[in-house]
Amino acid sequence: MSSFLPHIAKEVYNQKAEAKDITELYELLAEPLHEELYKRQDFTFIDQLSLGQRLLVSYDYVRMQVLQGGFIQLIQNGYIGILPEMPAWLQHVGANEMAQVIDDVLKVYVLNREMLDKQTSVEEFAKLYEELKEFEIIDDRFNKAHYDTTEKIVMYAKAHIGEFAIIEG
Repeated sequence: MSSFLPHIAKEVYNQKAEAKDITELYELLAEPLHEELYKRQDFTFIDQLSLGQRLLVSYDYVRMQVLQGGFIQLIQNGYIGILPEMPAWLQHVGANEMAQVIDDVLKVYVLNREMLDKQTSVEEFAKLYEELKEFEIIDDRFNKAHYDTTEKIVMYAKAHIGEFAIIEG
């Protein structure tokens, strides 16, 4: 159970839950988690969250990084530590395709850890994309599965809203 449950007005929740764009509810639930993380400046906060909240905020970090610069960017920016638990969380909400994508990222990371973990200049960073072409394929798979994964997370959140927030009113 989470020790952090944001309060959301029932009218706001219902409006976002009924919206055609699923990202409205996704963002409504993710935003307070990001705000609290920013306020605390401590990733151990994630350990205090419910499984659904951990998946939501972790996936959102992955989404933001990968859609900007792929998994190489995510790794170079130091977010690899949020990936190991994600496949199980993704399977829990039925996002098996994305769970496999994350698992494959971890496998490629382990095989190329020395190269990926070192500090790089802008030129060396750019060269990683040339040297690790397997991430290009994984990034494409992520992009293809992204919407479906977001939808599954939102469906899980709707079915288990008490794990994400307190709805008032």
